[in-house]
Amino acid sequence: MSWDSYIDNLIAQTKDASGTGHSDKACIIGIDGGAPWTTAGHANALKLEGQEGPNIARCFKSKDFTPFMSSGIVADGTKYQFLREEDGKLVLAKKKGQGALTLQSSKTAIVIGHAPEGGQQGNTNKGVAVIAEYLESLGM
Repeated sequence: MSWDSYIDNLIAQTKDASGTGHSDKACIIGIDGGAPWTTAGHANALKLEGQEGPNIARCFKSKDFTPFMSSGIVADGTKYQFLREEDGKLVLAKKKGQGALTLQSSKTAIVIGHAPEGGQQGNTNKGVAVIAEYLESLGM
């Protein structure tokens, strides 16, 4: 099964009333080990490199976000500043000039959305939540 259509769905969910999308890249990784569910071949894929996926997954799996707080969150080769964590399943991060990340976990996956600089992270939060909550509803 290809999960790439979820990238399109997530981005579509971030559109505001004027039809402007507020997420430009996304991916889904497994919470056990950080293996990619979506492919890097998708035009809007957020491409995690090397240990980025496993590092993110480790924090979500253990619900210990201290490494994010002390060292930031690295995704697609960019280090983002940790902003906050909510309920052990939502993490927000930002890098001036680069945009923002929203990461939300379900039982088995972590959905990651990127808001470009100038985009509304709140809309990206909504898009990520729609996908993460859908996966959760499937027991995933």
